[in-house]
Amino acid sequence: MPRVLSCIQPTGVVHLGNYLGALRTWVSGQHECDAFHGIVDLHALTVTDRPGVLGASTLELAATLFAVGLDPDVATVFVQSHVPEHSQLGWVMECTVSHGELSRMTQFKDKSAKREADFISAGLFTYPALQAADILLYDADEVPVGEDQRQHIEITRDIAMRFNGRFGKTFVVPKIITPRAGAKVTDLQEPTAKMSKSAAGDSGIVYLLDEPSAIIKKFKRAVTDSDGEVRFDRTEKPGISNLLEILAACTGRTPEQTATAYTQYGPLKADTGEAVVDVLTPIQHRYRELMGDQAELSRLLRVGADKARSVASATLARAYSNIGLLPPN
Repeated sequence: MPRVLSCIQPTGVVHLGNYLGALRTWVSGQHECDAFHGIVDLHALTVTDRPGVLGASTLELAATLFAVGLDPDVATVFVQSHVPEHSQLGWVMECTVSHGELSRMTQFKDKSAKREADFISAGLFTYPALQAADILLYDADEVPVGEDQRQHIEITRDIAMRFNGRFGKTFVVPKIITPRAGAKVTDLQEPTAKMSKSAAGDSGIVYLLDEPSAIIKKFKRAVTDSDGEVRFDRTEKPGISNLLEILAACTGRTPEQTATAYTQYGPLKADTGEAVVDVLTPIQHRYRELMGDQAELSRLLRVGADKARSVASATLARAYSNIGLLPPN
């Protein structure tokens, strides 16, 4: 059984696109692999500058991950900062990657350009080194990533091979795999744009914790087109296709099959909203249970941290030993 690692930052609020596009496949995939899922709060420090925010958002994200169906007895769900080996190996990775390699990272160039007038954290520059530590600590065989993260996993592979070449076989060199395709969910108001936490407004974003009435209203106001034909065509009919894909994902059908049941936009919007409410209601109920018993939620995270540390500590010790660092007495 391959070990697979996927991580998520505790920034922004989880929305329907996150769930149907990724988190739901995490839930089904936990029974097919040795799944490790990290809430990478240390990475979020590159964009966090207020006290008290990150801990709360980390707890809320943990509750969300368990609420959607990740089983702490099956998958290893942990908080990055609860496993100090991440920071310890992160420094080793910084010393194994070059300034030139980091400076070529597309995401750093893009993000720093967008923040040109603001404070730009050095952590944004060295981010790939800590990400390499996140992956290599767990002897991950596979890392599922989209194209936007491929460059970071490629540099992780380069770092691992360089370290192994210098100090002997230490790290598993992970494979980059394309994640199992989930539903492609776009903004209800801008159906050519991905549903995103960073959108300018939230009228087109369905959050996992939205009230049912708010969800129904957002779908009723979803942007479509004026020709009146219900068919699945992402290029010509992005708004209708988005609704069909969401409804299909919620009901276990294909978008093409779903389209045959409709001749008008109104019923499609109404049924899609109702289907989303039906899917999200038990998730919201479980989320409220977990947030109402934070002692239990903290216990679940301790279980995950203990499981993660049992692997991470062995990897770090192996790296230190192969380097030849003086062991403590």
